[in-house]
Amino acid sequence: MTEDAHAGLGFIKMHGAGNDFVVIDSRGREAVTTPALARALGDRHRGVGFDQLAEIRSAQDADIAIDFWNSDGSRAGACGNATRCIADLVLRERDAPALSIRTERGLLRAVRHADGAVWVNMGHPQRDWAEVPLAHPVDLMHLPLPGDPVTVGMGNPHCVLFVDDAETIDPQGSGPDYETNPLFPQRTNVEFASVLSADTLRMRVWERGAGVTLACGSGACATAVAAHLRGLTGRQVALVMDGGILRVNWRDDGVWLTGPVQRVFDGWLTAETLAQNK
Repeated sequence: MTEDAHAGLGFIKMHGAGNDFVVIDSRGREAVTTPALARALGDRHRGVGFDQLAEIRSAQDADIAIDFWNSDGSRAGACGNATRCIADLVLRERDAPALSIRTERGLLRAVRHADGAVWVNMGHPQRDWAEVPLAHPVDLMHLPLPGDPVTVGMGNPHCVLFVDDAETIDPQGSGPDYETNPLFPQRTNVEFASVLSADTLRMRVWERGAGVTLACGSGACATAVAAHLRGLTGRQVALVMDGGILRVNWRDDGVWLTGPVQRVFDGWLTAETLAQNK
């Protein structure tokens, strides 16, 4: 994408199962995203609107690096759907079968299968209270909170509640209380899941820093791990979300994630917008 530093900045709008992103490509230059810019662009009335912003950067030890931002201007340690979408972009650009990606979560690997689907290894689940992190040691399989939730770290903290029928849950009603509970010093994503079969879950989500989203990749991974640990499913799970279906395979080398990818449009941020949100 050609850019003129005096005229503005290009971006790409993408979504994975309705979980939507603004993607900024900063390879070969300094990163441009600030908390103010993330908040401005995340505003669905005065900006572009997104659940997360993802900025691609150059990396010395990987093919690319990605930084993630929430729509409230806070940083996100991981974003599975944005990682998948960007992996699809760069794999097409390079006409390559695999890609290494440096994130705050660690070094991730993406591969394109013969059917065209891009799978990303989101790493091993974090199952120690200090890694999630929690404020103090507790039983991670049975948190001392209403609903008997499980907590799993996937680069972001996750609080997973298994309910009789996720369709009847209002994530906006109870999600914020879990997100800001003192047990989670960095706040937490909140997933509400019900079992449809031995390999299928219905899941809805409240994301820290973003609110209700139509899907959550790291949340899908955390929920699949929690469901297997509770003995509710196997290690390969389809998660039916408000925006589509994500698939997770918890293998010995990590938790792999795939799902739909859509490049919606390319756009241009004006110089005035950038100047106002440094």
